[in-house]
Amino acid sequence: MARFVRPDATVVCLQNGVDNADQIRAAAKVVAVPAVVYVAVSVPEPGRVKHLARGDLIIGPPSEGITQLADLFVRAGIPCRVSDNIEGELWLKLLRNCALNAISALGHVRYGQIAQNDDAKKLMEQIVGEVLAVAHAARIALPGVDNRQSGMAAAMDLAKQMADAFSSTAQDLNRGRPTEIDALNGYISRRGAELRIPVPVNHALFTLVKLAEQKGTI
Repeated sequence: MARFVRPDATVVCLQNGVDNADQIRAAAKVVAVPAVVYVAVSVPEPGRVKHLARGDLIIGPPSEGITQLADLFVRAGIPCRVSDNIEGELWLKLLRNCALNAISALGHVRYGQIAQNDDAKKLMEQIVGEVLAVAHAARIALPGVDNRQSGMAAAMDLAKQMADAFSSTAQDLNRGRPTEIDALNGYISRRGAELRIPVPVNHALFTLVKLAEQKGTI
């Protein structure tokens, strides 16, 4: 990307994950703004995108430039909120992704099906507990989440809002494409190892999705 953007460009990072802005700044030497994206879409066929639920952004940290950027999105019809805890917002989305994406992909199920399955919810609870343990060790404060119960509620809330959606990880596997699992459960696996926090469930899901990637199709 660095070859195609001007030095004074501003890049808004719309990917899942918590360290994309840092990577873009290092690679392209441009202003990179972290963003949390909440939208459910599918690609039923090439050239066609189907919108399923939500479609809003969170960016930060607050500044005059960030406010102007948020206003630009709002004028374009895209709800956008500025957060003074963008790192925590990114981790909250990470928690939700870790709790849902791999289960949706490996189980061939939509979010709503996960939310209605007792065994899936038990698995989610273990994932959420591990993510929160890593976040606590990294001194990250997730907005509105301070224990496993509230973390689980946050994940379940998203699952119900986007009940008809397959995760992005599931859609990538179904198309035989590489997934973003390295930035989700894989990230928790790596950070857990660095911080000496056991995260066996996240590591297991990461490993299973990587094996499915190598197969080329789920």
